Amino acid sequence: MAISVKQRAKVAAWVLVAAAVATSPITVSAATDSKSTTITTTVQPTISLTSGANVGLTILPDATGVISTVSNAITVSTNNSAGYTLGIKDSDATTTLADGGNSFATATSPTTAGALANGEWGWAVPSATTGVGVTGFDASYSVLNSSTTTTSKWAGVNASSGSNVNVKTTGTTATNDPTTVWFAARANTSQPTGNYTGAVTFTATTN
Repeated sequence: MAISVKQRAKVAAWVLVAAAVATSPITVSAATDSKSTTITTTVQPTISLTSGANVGLTILPDATGVISTVSNAITVSTNNSAGYTLGIKDSDATTTLADGGNSFATATSPTTAGALANGEWGWAVPSATTGVGVTGFDASYSVLNSSTTTTSKWAGVNASSGSNVNVKTTGTTATNDPTTVWFAARANTSQPTGNYTGAVTFTATTN
């Protein structure tokens, strides 16, 4: 069958269209997906405590009884946003200041301050100290040397196997936060001469 000029033209046109389609670039859109990542940094609490030098009391007794006092500086640093608690207790199983078979007993109560009897020792902080675990402390304390007139109040300590008594509690971070802790002993002339020693342990714990 003869192909007309018109039909040949149509065929040529379709060939050109097919060639154009075959040589045209094919565009593909990129697929995307997004997710977020949460970064959590946990800062652990740290705490450090420093204590002043060992302290010493000198007593010149009389028949009635006298009291001498001395202070020790405790400082605490912590990054804990809830603060810290400072505690005190004896460093061993006995709560005495001893020299051989002679001793000073710790004050009667570790939680209620009172006047020292002859042959007793104790500790104190001012009553306004935040979070102190003892009632009855005085508003302030000062250095006394064989005082016969003081009515100051003092607390005892628990043995090392017992619990800490709270000296101070705070509620925020601290840098070299100071606490002055006072110590005292009372004696009359019935107390034998000697160098009486004992030790307490301070512990700072993050809240």
